Amino acid sequence: MSGFEELEPEAAELVRPYVITKGRGLPDEAQLSLITLVTAAGDDQQRPTRLSPEEQSLLDLCTAGYLSVAEIAGHTRLPMGVVKILLSALTEGGYLITRPPVQRASLADKQILEEVLHGLRTKFG
Repeated sequence: MSGFEELEPEAAELVRPYVITKGRGLPDEAQLSLITLVTAAGDDQQRPTRLSPEEQSLLDLCTAGYLSVAEIAGHTRLPMGVVKILLSALTEGGYLITRPPVQRASLADKQILEEVLHGLRTKFG
């Protein structure tokens, strides 16, 4: 057996990312960040019949409920860029629903907190 024959099965499993993504580019970070939540659309009848194995895997994974983009990439072991591109395509097709991260709440005014504390101390001693 030559060294080439031993490496051949591993080489057959390798698929280049641009083949998986069909040459599509990355979506905007505002559209799909690492913490954007993704779930499958509720209508199973709407499922497409022609999906790549990677797209089908993502769609199956998202049927269980909301997962973040980072969690999906971890479960599928695909590169983050590939996952974002596939999720973006499935979202544009209406097969996935995304929920952007909630904006950070502004901090409470220190004066208001002191007034509340003073009122509580007055009432409850």
